[in-house]
Amino acid sequence: MQPDKEITIYDLAKKLKISPATVSRGLKDHPAISKKTKKKIFDLADEIGYRQNHFARNLRNQKTETIGVIVGKLNSNFQSAVISGIEHIANSYGYNLIISQSSEKSTKEAANAKTMFNSRVDGLLVSLAYDTEELCHFDSFFKKNVPVIFFDRVMEHPNCTCILIDNAKAAYEATAHLLGQGCKRIVHLTATPKQNVYVDRLNGYKKALEKHGVKFKEEMVIIGDLTMEAGIEAAEKIMKMKPIPDGIFASNDNAAVGCMIALKEKGVRIPDDIAVVGFNNDPVSRVVEPNLSTIEYNGYEVGVVAARHLINHLNGISPIHSTNTIILRSEFIMRASSLKKK
Repeated sequence: MQPDKEITIYDLAKKLKISPATVSRGLKDHPAISKKTKKKIFDLADEIGYRQNHFARNLRNQKTETIGVIVGKLNSNFQSAVISGIEHIANSYGYNLIISQSSEKSTKEAANAKTMFNSRVDGLLVSLAYDTEELCHFDSFFKKNVPVIFFDRVMEHPNCTCILIDNAKAAYEATAHLLGQGCKRIVHLTATPKQNVYVDRLNGYKKALEKHGVKFKEEMVIIGDLTMEAGIEAAEKIMKMKPIPDGIFASNDNAAVGCMIALKEKGVRIPDDIAVVGFNNDPVSRVVEPNLSTIEYNGYEVGVVAARHLINHLNGISPIHSTNTIILRSEFIMRASSLKKK
């Protein structure tokens, strides 16, 4: 069966007995066309199934009014908040979003970037995958001067802006808090140190130990994918350590909570035996008992700043690399999971 012929502005013009130019201007809400005529145009367009060809128009304008977003995982509370912030700003400026996830794989991130480029997005916002070590898969954007902004997990590039928090400082504060509670054997749960986030948090952890006269030990760093399951696996390793650790600083809340639950099942008292601090202030941090001490890092604010910076560039207000790094605030939130000293 042959598909129905696509309705055009010429069909609308013929039925309404007006010129195609008038139809075109009416569909664009041009002030020269009366409200009465516009209503007739839109009513008929709805009635006979006319679809505006935004793609063809955007090709002529060299803009698609679309922004690409690539994140590691869409089921992350933090990334969901970031996307919400991006969408709020993008929609207020008339931009649409194409969102994809890399599933924390650089190969899929590269495939996503290629799809975004072929979709002619006006700009790209990216939080890099766990294992991304180079940026060559974004070269097509750089060559065409399509702006790219990295947020949270970032790599420096002369053509890009990076938006993040001071991860080393936040990790230092979290570790220093545990040391201040009397902890001396603090485990650090983290991911493979390929991304700035985990390198900087590890450095902040090390610096706090050094400042308080505690020797850093490699075996006290447990590397995983920072899921709740990884936290459970970390608890198994912690229980085999001699002597058993008295503190845990995790690079996210999911791993911290998974570890806490598994330790409690083994009879470990939190925080009396082991004090715990997480990172991100996800909702799970306020559900687990005792409530989890953590680092507040506002994902929504990250999304708002990233989208606004990108759109300002697209609108000619500021060059994308006028500011290569934007540091946002973070805050240590003290809760019962880390309070050994009542």
